[in-house]
Amino acid sequence: MSADKPAQAGSVEPEGPGREALDVLYRFVAALELAPTVAVHSTDRNGIVRYWNHTCAEVFGISAAEAVGRPLTSLSSHLEREEDFRNTLETVWKTGRTAPPRDWHIRRQDGSERWLYSTHFPVLRDGVTQQLFCMEVDISKRKVDEAELIEAGTNFRQLFERSTDAIVLIKGNGIIDANPAAVALFHCADKHYIVGKTLLDFSPEVQATGETSVVADAALASRAFIDGNNRYEWEFSLPDGAHIWAEVLLTSVTLDHAFLSYAVLRDISPRKAAEHALAMAARVFENSRDAILITDRHYRVIAVNQAFTTLTGRAAGDVMGGEVPGLLSGMHDASFYQQIWDFVAVHDHWEGEVCCVRRDDDDIPVWVAVTAIRDSAEQVSNYMAIMTDITERKRAEEQTRYLAEHDFLTDLPNRVLFLDRLQQALVSARRQHTKVGVMFLDLDRFKGINDSFGHHVGDAVLKEVAIRLTGCVRGVDTVSRQGGDEFVVILADIGGVDQAAHVATSVMHAVAQPVRSDSHTISLSVSIGIAICPDDGLDVDTLLKNADVAMYHAKQNGRNAFSFFNADMNAHVIERVQIENELRHALSNQEFVLEYLPEINIASGQATAVEALLRWRHPQRGLLMPHQFIPVAEECGLMVPIGEWVLQQACARARAWRDEGCPVMVAVNLSGAQFIDGGLVHSVEEALRLSGLAPELLNLEITESVIMRGDDTTMATIATLRARGVQLTIDDFGTGYSSLSFLRRYPLTRLKIDRSFVMEIPQPDSGANPPANLIPAIIAVARSLKLRVIAEGVETAEQLQFLKRHGCDDYQGYYASMASSDPDLKPRPR
Repeated sequence: MSADKPAQAGSVEPEGPGREALDVLYRFVAALELAPTVAVHSTDRNGIVRYWNHTCAEVFGISAAEAVGRPLTSLSSHLEREEDFRNTLETVWKTGRTAPPRDWHIRRQDGSERWLYSTHFPVLRDGVTQQLFCMEVDISKRKVDEAELIEAGTNFRQLFERSTDAIVLIKGNGIIDANPAAVALFHCADKHYIVGKTLLDFSPEVQATGETSVVADAALASRAFIDGNNRYEWEFSLPDGAHIWAEVLLTSVTLDHAFLSYAVLRDISPRKAAEHALAMAARVFENSRDAILITDRHYRVIAVNQAFTTLTGRAAGDVMGGEVPGLLSGMHDASFYQQIWDFVAVHDHWEGEVCCVRRDDDDIPVWVAVTAIRDSAEQVSNYMAIMTDITERKRAEEQTRYLAEHDFLTDLPNRVLFLDRLQQALVSARRQHTKVGVMFLDLDRFKGINDSFGHHVGDAVLKEVAIRLTGCVRGVDTVSRQGGDEFVVILADIGGVDQAAHVATSVMHAVAQPVRSDSHTISLSVSIGIAICPDDGLDVDTLLKNADVAMYHAKQNGRNAFSFFNADMNAHVIERVQIENELRHALSNQEFVLEYLPEINIASGQATAVEALLRWRHPQRGLLMPHQFIPVAEECGLMVPIGEWVLQQACARARAWRDEGCPVMVAVNLSGAQFIDGGLVHSVEEALRLSGLAPELLNLEITESVIMRGDDTTMATIATLRARGVQLTIDDFGTGYSSLSFLRRYPLTRLKIDRSFVMEIPQPDSGANPPANLIPAIIAVARSLKLRVIAEGVETAEQLQFLKRHGCDDYQGYYASMASSDPDLKPRPR
């Protein structure tokens, strides 16, 4: 709880086991302090009083304030048995065993004399006696009654019958008479159920001491015969199954010239229960792992346990008689404690967190529960404070909070902590009239790293990037990982966009340095979007959205760049989001159509194949070309189901042409996403099975970028497809960086020259054009690999003649035919 508002925060009590534990301790301590008939006190090894309850003050005539801190033997005299008393205490200290209960005749400091029935027992910790507790009952009046009974002589019979104490007459071991009180004590209908029996007949086999009743009874009877009388405590087992404790005074007498014994029995079961509770309270008090402190009504300390000394470093003698506010001051002043006492005065309880200063000046957090203890008149007699060291709990809470606010992989602030810091930065910027930059970063093509090298390498890359990003910013800035390969940076208190651009440049340079992991050297790039407060937004959500939009724009413009947000970007992103949402329903709404572009054999002019081209017949936008929606489909994961539809439709159409007597091969473009998905082979086989098309009439066009990826999965997929009899074409050849040695690893059947080379074929009157000069070289490469060559984008007769002159096999383009849903497959000019 906060030190600023102790009372309010402390008014809520804990529930569950914690609440129950406090209640148990409260009952035990209250039992010690408020026991109405039992005086309870404790002493340390030097005989100094450390605890003195309310009843002690009445029995000895000395208050707790006067008794605590003084030697016990100085508070009263045990007359001629003083030495015997000291020896009894020393025996308990040495043996660690409880002394048998006995009567003591004492003289108080005011001169009056009392008889006390006392039990001394040790409180042990780890087998070593720590304190000696004593419970004493004032039996002065009973002593007077017993003396009168002994002196009664001839009036014994009358006293026998009328006594409220149970009395039985014993001859030998047998009971020969019992008074009405004895009949009631033993739960019998009349004395005939008692006479003729022995006290052993009403006893359990074993007493609480562990000694058998037979042996214990013989020893006690012998002591009574020798000394004339003997007082002891005895457990009885009654005919109805009940168990009671009785104090027995066994005395030898002469009655009618006969030697007899009589036993006076008094039911002490309630007192034994109270003693047991008090003994338990003392042990709980001393052995509790929580520090316990008890004060009087004036807040003066009258008792502390060993755990208090362990917690605070202060011995009991150092704090006895002191006031609580002076004990644990630490970071709190006197008014803090006064608020606590004021709250307890109204509610009887307070609990909360307090900073405690140990003797060695260390500050430790403790949870304190303060409870008022009221007497029978409902007046506060004492206060009890239970203190628990919560250092470990606080440390665990800090660790839990840290884990909840930081990314488990990179140890950077996660989204929860990031949002909190961004909100704080915006508040500070408004107050100081400064700017805040938000940079949204996304690693380019990171998924390929996971797919190619494994997620463990990807994780290592993310860790290294996190370190590099942190090194590019100031201490007041925040680098956060949002998930996956996305990072966000808060640039707090910046002067303007120039500073944000400088940081973005530093980040791009840092990320571009190769990362080495698991024997792999990995090159990276990053796309960064930047939004500035207040120019691009005043709140968290707007700034994050606009930075994300700017980052997307940087990716669209070729990646490995940074871009500041502007309104045009936002409009573009909104359009893209609309396209994505509409794409998700296009397949089920049957909005896709295929058009086919013939591929013509240059030598014969015959259409030998058609290329299936995807179109989207948008209900509002009209017919959309692939470049208008394919990139979105690839980014949002829709390319695999769309690609499967294209395969099935194209194969079905090719089978129909074959059935019509026009067997042409159908070419289908494959997306890189279909290779990554892992189900491409199954999709191709399913399309062939459903259509009945022969595998050799299906040509799959694979982009040069997919070929260049060169991972084992891609190579295995291509090999499997070729083994099924499917034709394979490398598409857009010349736009990438493929090498002859690399291409030899793949079982390709055709090579398609990219249209950019065909467009550069010189007109008859123009000079040499270097790009066009590459076409013969490309054809030569294809020939060395035994691949057929097809050129795309042929639009003029001059281009066709150039290709024919240099040995190109096939061509396609507007010169031969436009793409159509019902293509013309008649022979073309050669």
